[in-house]
Amino acid sequence: MNNEEKGRAVGDREAGFRGVEARPRNWLVPVILLSLREWNSYGYELMERASNFGFEAMNPGTLYRTLRQMEKDGIVESSWETSRGGPARRMYTITDAGKAYLDFWARSLEQYQQTMDTFFRLYTGRPLKDEPDEKK
Repeated sequence: MNNEEKGRAVGDREAGFRGVEARPRNWLVPVILLSLREWNSYGYELMERASNFGFEAMNPGTLYRTLRQMEKDGIVESSWETSRGGPARRMYTITDAGKAYLDFWARSLEQYQQTMDTFFRLYTGRPLKDEPDEKK
C-alpha cells in the first residue's frame, strides 16, 4: 500500500469516528446546574453560558426540553419574570436537590478526570507514577 492509499484508509477510518462523543452523557444537566448555582437565569442566557462548555451549536429545543425535564425531576424551579420592561421570560433557579445532584456530578467528574489523566499519561508515553531517580 503506497502513502496515498494509506492516507485514504486512515481518513476513511476517522470518518467512521465522527459520531464518537468526547464528553460524558447528559453533560448539559451539570453545566446548567453549575450556571444556576452562580445566579438565576433564563434560557437564552443559559444557552450562551453552555457554549463555554462545548455546546456552541445547540438547538434551543434541546435546552428547553432539558430544562423542562430538570424541573420535573425537581432539580430546578422556574417562574415568570415580567419586571424588566421587556417581554416576560421564564427564570430558572437551582433547588436544594439540584445542588446535591451537582455535588454528585462533581465527585463523579473528579473520578472521570483521574481516569482521563491516566489515559493521557499512557497515551503520551509518560509513566503512571513518578519513578524514583535511578542516579541516586
